[in-house]
Amino acid sequence: MRMITRLVVWCTLIGIALAWPAVIHSRSEPAARPVLAIKLEGVIAPSTADYIIRAIKQADREVAQALVIELDTPGGLDLSMRSIIKEMLAAERPIVVYVSPSGARAASAGAFITLAAHVAAMAPGTNIGAAHPVNMGGQMDKEMNKKVTNDAAAYIRTIAEQRGRNVQWAEDAVRKSVSATEKEALQLKIIDLVADKLDDLLVAMDGREVTTARGKVMLHTKGVEVTQIEMGLRDKILKVISDPTIAYMLLMLGLAGLYFELSTPGAILPGVLGGIFLILAFYGFQTLPINYAGLLLILLAIILFIAEVKVTSYGMLTVGGIVAMILGSFMLIRSPEPFLRISLSAILFTTAATAAFFGFIVTMALRAQRQKTTTGVEGLIGQVGTVRTPLKPEGSVLVGGELWSAQCEEGAEPGDKVRVRAVKGLLLKVDRLKTEGF
Repeated sequence: MRMITRLVVWCTLIGIALAWPAVIHSRSEPAARPVLAIKLEGVIAPSTADYIIRAIKQADREVAQALVIELDTPGGLDLSMRSIIKEMLAAERPIVVYVSPSGARAASAGAFITLAAHVAAMAPGTNIGAAHPVNMGGQMDKEMNKKVTNDAAAYIRTIAEQRGRNVQWAEDAVRKSVSATEKEALQLKIIDLVADKLDDLLVAMDGREVTTARGKVMLHTKGVEVTQIEMGLRDKILKVISDPTIAYMLLMLGLAGLYFELSTPGAILPGVLGGIFLILAFYGFQTLPINYAGLLLILLAIILFIAEVKVTSYGMLTVGGIVAMILGSFMLIRSPEPFLRISLSAILFTTAATAAFFGFIVTMALRAQRQKTTTGVEGLIGQVGTVRTPLKPEGSVLVGGELWSAQCEEGAEPGDKVRVRAVKGLLLKVDRLKTEGF
């Protein structure tokens, strides 16, 4: 009996010892946890930074297998990039940056973000690099350029060292603006994997161990469900209005709305819409390198257009307004980066539409000034009426459907036609029209 009891106890202990690692592993890394994924296309700006940071926090909160960031960016703002990387380095769940699809790039700020990932991957036909810092407000002097470049080089070296990537290439990407294809990046140990699509990437990184803020984590991504985190309506709106061309159009619409409100007081709707458009435009401008001289030139153009309506300048004010608007539009955003410039077609279209609108108003105003007055006392002069009572020399005439007292020096009989020569109070001075006979 004792032998049987001992045998049962030993079998139980051995079973517990064998099962314990699996129990611990299942508690720490549940294989059923999904992989979260987001897509980032376009400029790195405050709106996209908020989107990525919220996704990182959601992955930590849900203890996801990993967060995959599908990246395609030409670069963006330094502050937004640093806020993203700060959250990535502090993340408890693995962050995977996947430069995709084919034809995508991780340039400038995108290179920093890719190097900061726990797992960096690229799709065939993509590239990474060209991370030299650029002053969004225009050219920097030599000393300032040196300081900014040294700061960026030190920052990217720190990131590369922490993730075990090619430190020298990372520094060259900043100092020399070097770039690499996906094959070169894999060979130079800039990235970890090359995968044709997301499913292939999940299979390739299955079983890989990475070090996060909570310690070493084993990835179990093969066959795991992928949950896409869509960008919210707020983020979508902020992303759209942060586009330089959209912000510029909102500015012009806002100014137009205020003009209509001031020219027709009490309309309300144009003023309300104009105010909303201006606020949205100024939000977009806070993420862009605005040149206030350009903004002032645009305001001057609007003033000149309005003045053309009030002052007869034979089109000179309109021409000045067109020139000021074109110059102001080109000067409004100072940046060597194409993705931070206003579209040339948008500038030309807006200027042409504004000039055409005010030109139409000026034409209508001049035409109205040249037209003969048809109302009031001045409108009576020159009109033809019919004598109702004899004018000897005073009597009454019918002019414009109204009966007036009239005076005719040469006299006139009822039925004769007379023309109004002058108006004195309520008395019309008229001349009898001679009738032609055969």
